[in-house]
Amino acid sequence: MKDILDAVQSPDATAADFAALPLPESYRAVTVRKDETAMFEGLASRDKDPRKSLHVDDVPVPELGPGEALVAVMASSVNYNSVWTSLFEPLPTFGFLERYGKLSPLAARHDLPYHVIGSDLAGVVLRTGPGVNAWHPGDRVVAHCLSVELESSDGHNDTMLDPEQRIWGFETNFGGLAELALVKSNQLMPKPDHLTWEEAAAPGLVNSTAYRQLVSRNGAGMKQGDNVLIWGASGGLGSYATQFALAGGATPICVVSNAEKAELCRRMGAEAVIDRTAEDYRFWRDDGRQDPREWKRFGARIRELTGGEDVDIVFEHPGRETFGASVYVTRKGGTIVTCASTSGYTHEYDNRYLWMSLKRIVGSHFANYREAWEANRLVAKGRIHPTLSRVYALEDTGQATYDVHRNLHQGKVGVLALAPCEGLGVRDAEKRARYEDAINLFRADRTAVAA
Repeated sequence: MKDILDAVQSPDATAADFAALPLPESYRAVTVRKDETAMFEGLASRDKDPRKSLHVDDVPVPELGPGEALVAVMASSVNYNSVWTSLFEPLPTFGFLERYGKLSPLAARHDLPYHVIGSDLAGVVLRTGPGVNAWHPGDRVVAHCLSVELESSDGHNDTMLDPEQRIWGFETNFGGLAELALVKSNQLMPKPDHLTWEEAAAPGLVNSTAYRQLVSRNGAGMKQGDNVLIWGASGGLGSYATQFALAGGATPICVVSNAEKAELCRRMGAEAVIDRTAEDYRFWRDDGRQDPREWKRFGARIRELTGGEDVDIVFEHPGRETFGASVYVTRKGGTIVTCASTSGYTHEYDNRYLWMSLKRIVGSHFANYREAWEANRLVAKGRIHPTLSRVYALEDTGQATYDVHRNLHQGKVGVLALAPCEGLGVRDAEKRARYEDAINLFRADRTAVAA
């Protein structure tokens, strides 16, 4: 690994130098283990501790197949699917790996008694398999997490509709929370030159998800002037949704859980902010039923902030806790677009407010390759910025995941893999200087950067 790191940090290393580097037999990776999937049985989700289920193990380097690339991972990040994996919820991920393993002899590599997790990376290509022409050893890259086979016609209009669509590092093995990662070459995108490794690794999954959910015609198709209600607006997903709304000429109405998060939204440029804790919204009664009076109070508060207008789009991801309110407050003909259910998968809402007001519920899941590329392009152009708040060492990924699980974080939480420290990887210092304040918006301290 030292030789690989030395090559990455050398300004003179060529593609031939990277191609000539000997590969190690094993590498360090964050894993869950198949024989531990019952360890949290009987516990409520909140009481399950990722620090107990996530391990840093030495694992063998996987065989490289056609259309694939092996990447030296400099940094990665924690997403909510890392939390689900660590809790073995809603199901252990080994079922995904077993089903994938039955697809082909090549896919069988993924069906192992351990699962290397992680759906983001920033790093350098070490090897490419047969049939890869667009990428070469030494290329600095980030990776999106869409894994597809595209042997069915269903996926050729929108790759997210491929019957064999999976999320890399969640439904496949060899993910990004590791020193090396195995990806399909069509997951790779250019690393933004003005960002550090850890900053470049942070946007991938959530930025692409928010782009499809809000901007794409496959999602809400947001336009200038729209009022967009964003739950968890300072979090991993919401912080990118807030930026897309502002960059696209819409008005975000940011819902957060405390005053510190409300201030972060204002620093991003949002003016309409609701601190749901301070205003004490209780959408559910103690008897387990929802309280429509609270929906109405919430809707009235939104209209106070928008000059009397209801929201055109609701950016939904909490799920059960908020979905009834989301359907209620959306304007007639508006759209509720949902990509997750972090507070519960069983949604309840009053359907009268949906069908009689011609509202739409749109399901949105990650992004296709084009959407992911466009989302990354906006980061590279300095239109959208990382919302990295804290960075952990690889061996502390359990703690990082615990913090996300318990909502102790803001924005995104990064993880260093091969990068020996924060602040490395910048190649365009002049461009970085133009966006320094926005890049560091979520950081409590400003990290010095180096090439």
